[in-house]
Amino acid sequence: MRLKKIALAAGVAALTAGGLTLPLAGTASAASTLKDDFNGDGYRDLAIGTPKANAVTVTFGSAAGVGSAKSVTITQETSGVPGATEQEDEFGENVTSGDVNGDGYADLIVGAPGEQVTDWASGSLNVVWGGANGFTKGATVYHAPSADDERFGEGAVLVDLDGDDHAQLAVVSAKKYWWYSDSNAPEDAFAPEVEFVPEGVTLEGLTADQFHGKGVGKTYTYVLYGKNADGSPYTGWVDGGPGDIGYHSGRIDGQFAGSTTEAAATGDVNGDGYPDLVTGQAADNSVWVFYGGSTIFTDEMEGMDKVTQDSDGIPGATEAEDRFGASVSVGDVDGDGFDEVAVGAPGETVDGVRGTGSAVVLKGTTGYIGAGRSYHQETSGVPGVAEAGDRFGSTVRLKDINGGGRADLSVAASGEDIGSAADAGAVTVLKGSSPYPTTTGATSFNGADFGLPGAGIAFGTSLR
Repeated sequence: MRLKKIALAAGVAALTAGGLTLPLAGTASAASTLKDDFNGDGYRDLAIGTPKANAVTVTFGSAAGVGSAKSVTITQETSGVPGATEQEDEFGENVTSGDVNGDGYADLIVGAPGEQVTDWASGSLNVVWGGANGFTKGATVYHAPSADDERFGEGAVLVDLDGDDHAQLAVVSAKKYWWYSDSNAPEDAFAPEVEFVPEGVTLEGLTADQFHGKGVGKTYTYVLYGKNADGSPYTGWVDGGPGDIGYHSGRIDGQFAGSTTEAAATGDVNGDGYPDLVTGQAADNSVWVFYGGSTIFTDEMEGMDKVTQDSDGIPGATEAEDRFGASVSVGDVDGDGFDEVAVGAPGETVDGVRGTGSAVVLKGTTGYIGAGRSYHQETSGVPGVAEAGDRFGSTVRLKDINGGGRADLSVAASGEDIGSAADAGAVTVLKGSSPYPTTTGATSFNGADFGLPGAGIAFGTSLR
């Protein structure tokens, strides 16, 4: 599959903030090697997207964890961020991060797929530049490379697609897949000569990892997911590599069960050194693990596990409305070298209360993932009370935000009521521990803690 470069006639915004014209490539300062350390202090930071409020809140990691005391909320009204806030923008619908300009600080990458661009396709992607003082360097906006595109910015990742040790942005819109040159300049967008996304598919997101083996010179495989025209899940993949990027692609839903419309994550669940793909399919109340290695995404693929709440050792029982698999994340909770899998089940009934929701942590192991622990708002030590429609587990994220060497569990409850504000949303953080996250010292915060009060904003729609 060969490249075709897209020459942009419109849709690129250059930003000047405080008299400083922001470059698309910087001088590396080696401030941090973490893909989500925005201020270079050595701690991973937690980004919380709230697209109904058109905002992203970054809580900076520390030995004490995260909270409102050390945080910043970014909108399109923030100085240096292009555009203006409009109700339909969905700024924060998806959030990722990485060092886009090579200055040693992670940059915040924010999708706004609903943004309306005059005389151009809908959607935008904003790169907000990180630095020692947080986000003081402004931002650069990317618009759809093609005028016939729509909902550009549905998903994005920053990884080394072609194996040359330079990370590149890859972005999906509702119908298309794009990637950028090593400079990551907005005008340097590429698309495949032959479209591998099937007709009728609507894309919802993507993830990527070195499923065939990690290391310098190893290429990444991108996994794209969304819906087929009939509403069934679509999951496809495309390999990177030197030269003709994307020469090899296929469909998981064409070969195997376990495709997803909404949730995918990567990590080494079985500790063999190869990243594994984890997908969640809430409509089927299931999670699938595709084990990395030389045969992944081939006809000879070996090693797939399906997990439901009826599987041995998994808490709960499958009920139609549970939505087990609505969100998934992967990280090493107990520091044993095996990544755990966090699964959101926001429709779970708890103590007879419908839709209060739960989050389940599945243990990483050399064999079948057959053990887990469930958390909800009736779990001792978890803040809050289980109420109908809280949707605890609507989004989950595993990452070490206190530098303790173990992944901490962040869980959003998008339907949480805050005072009289219905469905305002909240996020709870549990510290990583052995064998499972501990509820001791659990913290919870909501939009009002960051100046985002209001009903219906679903604080925590996305977590990075």
